[in-house]
Amino acid sequence: MHHYIPYLIVAFIYIAVAADFWRLAKLAADTDRTSSLSLHRMMIALGIVLHGYLLYRDVFALGGFNLGLYYALSAIVWLTLLIYWLADFKHQLHSLQAFILPPAALFVLLPAFAIKNYYLPTAEFSLFMAHIAIAILAYSLFTFAALHALLMAVAERTLHKQSTFIKLPSFPPLMVMDRLLFKVIVAGFVLLTITLISGMLFSEQVFGKPLQWNHKTIFSIASWLIYAWLLFGRFQYGWRGKTAVRWTLLGFVLLLLAYVGSRFVLHVLLGK
Repeated sequence: MHHYIPYLIVAFIYIAVAADFWRLAKLAADTDRTSSLSLHRMMIALGIVLHGYLLYRDVFALGGFNLGLYYALSAIVWLTLLIYWLADFKHQLHSLQAFILPPAALFVLLPAFAIKNYYLPTAEFSLFMAHIAIAILAYSLFTFAALHALLMAVAERTLHKQSTFIKLPSFPPLMVMDRLLFKVIVAGFVLLTITLISGMLFSEQVFGKPLQWNHKTIFSIASWLIYAWLLFGRFQYGWRGKTAVRWTLLGFVLLLLAYVGSRFVLHVLLGK
């Protein structure tokens, strides 16, 4: 039972901060809000540090690199939350963090219930480990972008007084959210480009055969093309709003099919 305690502590921190934010949103006193939001920032930082430690311990255990699906998902959500926490210092994203924290509480628990591990010796494939790390960071940035795009869609509907499934007490200005979205997409696109190139270079070294044109490769390249087109439209035609949201989500779905889809089938459904 003690194995689950550290994961439960982090999940509790995330849930507690999210719940307290919703309570705080109903208060009118700005002094209470300011002090509580500062406490939220410190508690989220504590959760991020503990979550990061658990990931490091689990992923790099036994002198190898754990490629299990649950660990990868937990790492992606951890990095997504870290980006929001850092961006909050400049853009006041308190309400958006409250939306991200409940899923983060769920995903931090996944490694605790992992049945199988998939270790790759780090000493043999150090360059490939760098490739994996860059890939996870790229996926994290695009996860952030997809969630952020959804929240932008909700914010726009709220602005026009249309009904939404998600109810948040406040949103940053849409222009602020839009600029943050494209900063993240640019960074993610650069890392995804590096991931695709390095994957081609390391495929033969690690697997003993050149790059395979399977569904994972095809979906990854298709996602790269979607994001390239989105960035072209942004800088050439000033795309924003609904257009940016649609292309962002389409690119993310393809990326999700490329990575999580294949991992889910192999590790969960087939048990390999």
